Amino acid sequence: MELTEIRRLMQKVKENISQVIVGKDDIIDLLQVSLISSGHVLLEDVPGTGKTLLAKAMAKSLDTSFKRIQFTPDLLPTDLSGINFYNQKESIFQFRPGPIFTNILLADEINRATPRTQSSLLECMEERQVSIDGETRMLKQPFMVVATQNPIDTQGTFPLPEAQLDRFLIKIKMGYPLTDEGVEILKRFKEENPLDRIRPIASTKDIIDAQNSYSKVHVSDDVLKYIVNIVEKTRNHKEVIIGVSPRGSQALLKAVQVHAILKDRSYVTPDDIKALAKPVLCHRLVLKGTMLSKENAEKIIDQILCEVAVPTEENL
Repeated sequence: MELTEIRRLMQKVKENISQVIVGKDDIIDLLQVSLISSGHVLLEDVPGTGKTLLAKAMAKSLDTSFKRIQFTPDLLPTDLSGINFYNQKESIFQFRPGPIFTNILLADEINRATPRTQSSLLECMEERQVSIDGETRMLKQPFMVVATQNPIDTQGTFPLPEAQLDRFLIKIKMGYPLTDEGVEILKRFKEENPLDRIRPIASTKDIIDAQNSYSKVHVSDDVLKYIVNIVEKTRNHKEVIIGVSPRGSQALLKAVQVHAILKDRSYVTPDDIKALAKPVLCHRLVLKGTMLSKENAEKIIDQILCEVAVPTEENL
């Protein structure tokens, strides 16, 4: 698939989602960046801000399988992956697949489950496979986890461990709508749910072709060095205990390549990196002491972006 075809496909999907979601164009773009670059998304905010609705709107825009799991404290790992059960009629063990065997998985309120259940997603998110009773089963392609979580200070939540957070390509905060957007939401949902009108725009083949083609976007050596310099700065920052891992720098590279396509370019610029640095890197930082909020992580990334030398145009 050509880069222009990927852009047209993403634009059509965005227009479809925008029939339901009001005033969140940047967030829809980030969701699509994650989809095309084979990443996973973590949506965080208080209940009622449209996290689940956004995930459902995207899933309905794609001609792919979709399943939703409501995470609760009593959810078990086997409730996600499935189990081998004994079929008494045929006297054999049979595998009953769990909801994880799908293309788009909505993990709703993921931080309400215990760490044991949260960790059951680690293998499938990274390796696109799941091991059950010593047997490895491959997941469907494409495979994407869209997880929602409440703020960590909300009652009855279990913070996601660093290893889990590192598996998410992008973390997004939905935010409250503006006044005009709030009025439009009321109008749009007054008589019916626009989600019911959503029809698939992109096929499974379209998504897989796009995922196999976006890497054609050119990235110069100077831009690659710019990414590495930013990542290394996070590891040496005085307020950071654990900086961004090599997985994080690879995630940023993939994300900016897709972002360049969105901007109708076949090459990555420093502006792409500046635009994606915070949603891709902030949740990967482990901060010292009381420096735990998302705002503090964003300030650190902003500071680093100001300090690192930007490649000149002739070197792109």
